[in-house]
Amino acid sequence: MIELEIQALSLTREGLVIDVGRSIVASGFTLQRQRLAQDANGILLTMVVRGPARKRRALETALDANERLVSFEIAPFEDGPPKPHFAAARTYVHPLAAPLPAVPSAPAPVAMPSAEATPPVAVDASRSKPIFQAAPEMEVEAEPEFIFIRPPTPAPAPAPSPEPFVELMALGPDVDAVDQALARLASDYPQVFPRLLTLDGSVAPAAREASLLLAGQRTGTWVFGRDYASQAKLGLDEAIGRIGAPALRALAEIDYSAGQLHIRHSPLCIHDGRSGCAFFNGYLEGLLAPVVACRSLSIFNVCCRSYGADECVLAITEG
Repeated sequence: MIELEIQALSLTREGLVIDVGRSIVASGFTLQRQRLAQDANGILLTMVVRGPARKRRALETALDANERLVSFEIAPFEDGPPKPHFAAARTYVHPLAAPLPAVPSAPAPVAMPSAEATPPVAVDASRSKPIFQAAPEMEVEAEPEFIFIRPPTPAPAPAPSPEPFVELMALGPDVDAVDQALARLASDYPQVFPRLLTLDGSVAPAAREASLLLAGQRTGTWVFGRDYASQAKLGLDEAIGRIGAPALRALAEIDYSAGQLHIRHSPLCIHDGRSGCAFFNGYLEGLLAPVVACRSLSIFNVCCRSYGADECVLAITEG
């Protein structure tokens, strides 16, 4: 198995993660995490995926056929600070100086008639004084010169850099906090989200997902025992259609098709980077595991609205 980092550029954001996630799942890879960022060039998408090394060519072919992507790059994923996105707008340390406009030349002084060209003066012979006298020569002042200097263009504001991925050392569930959150499950159900949000904020960050997963498993097991204990073994699609989808609709607005469960407006996934989909994963495990004929279920996140997607999407397959 290998981990790859996908950097892609798209012109639109709506539904982008879902569309690309479908291409990734269809190629045999699973999505580990994703990040969206707005840029002057468009939407910058970064994804980390995991899958068989032999499927890399199929992944590249699927992404190349995806009409949502303008361009993309795939490279082995490396721990550490995130790499700059290849399609991010470039910024300059120093502004580019605009050329100065041409300086207008001063107008040439107007030439006045010289003394030699002055017309003759009429003289009164009796008085020997001129009757008409030429006007005195006027001095012409040169017009002042104006130089218009354009101020230098300020450097453009740097594009916001994507937040780095922060990996926490995963811890086990906080069993006491889960027990306290589900203490009144029978009377609170299906209004369980207020207590789950309290659980989300009360446990250590590294124990969030494990605690929500355990809360989901216990809730799903309780619902199965209450409503579906007499159900015979079923295939996966039939089990989701008869049990999983109806039970989930009591909690959230959902839609299921082609092995993918779409969860809209999840109240557990409203913060940036704080996905609460682990609860839904555990809920489906506890609800379907007793009745599904296959030995195990595989449920993983395709995308989550806490990472910028329009809705949360879970892929459900037989293990």
